Amino acid sequence: QFFTFEQYKKLLGYVSLPPGLAFAVAGLGSGLTEAVVVNPFEVVKVTLQANQNAFTEQPSSFVQAQQIIKTSGLGFQGLNKGLTATLGRHGVFNMVYFGFYFNVKNILPVNKDPNLEFLRKFGIGLVSGTIASIINIPFDVAKSRIQGPQPVPGEIKYRTCFKTMATVYKEEGFLALYKGLLPKIMRLGPGGAVMLLVYEYVYAWLQDAV
Repeated sequence: QFFTFEQYKKLLGYVSLPPGLAFAVAGLGSGLTEAVVVNPFEVVKVTLQANQNAFTEQPSSFVQAQQIIKTSGLGFQGLNKGLTATLGRHGVFNMVYFGFYFNVKNILPVNKDPNLEFLRKFGIGLVSGTIASIINIPFDVAKSRIQGPQPVPGEIKYRTCFKTMATVYKEEGFLALYKGLLPKIMRLGPGGAVMLLVYEYVYAWLQDAV
């Protein structure tokens, strides 16, 4: 996530984009790249989590991946099921997450006190993760519906990202697109702040040391 963000940021340096927009576009690029890489693992993870057999009876991650490939292939019904929803989830999250953090951080004055500076960055990171979670959760809900067990065994109800969102909205209402928002914010609000702080301080240390 952070590696690709830095690469896209460097590439965008050759394009005449406003700095604020460049951060958001680099974040979008990193999210889309991340989604392509992690989606097969997400499919295997969701399949294993939906398996109601005893833990000792479940296949290993590798065997589960082999079974998915054997029965459904590598495409959008197999190991890359729900890719469009995952692209939306990670792309939107990273775009808002990085875009908001670096833009706001450059606007708010730096504190000379290290403790206050730490709190400033943590606060911006917390808000960044929270806002990004609120904006991208409909994609997360769609991804879970597509990759998880279908309501009727043998019948695929949730196929594509936006059709799944439309179905959820039509059948369950607007708020259904925000199911799980509180635990998501509790995970990615503080988690987002911690990730950015570790990134910032480790990056600065590496620049000085290496």
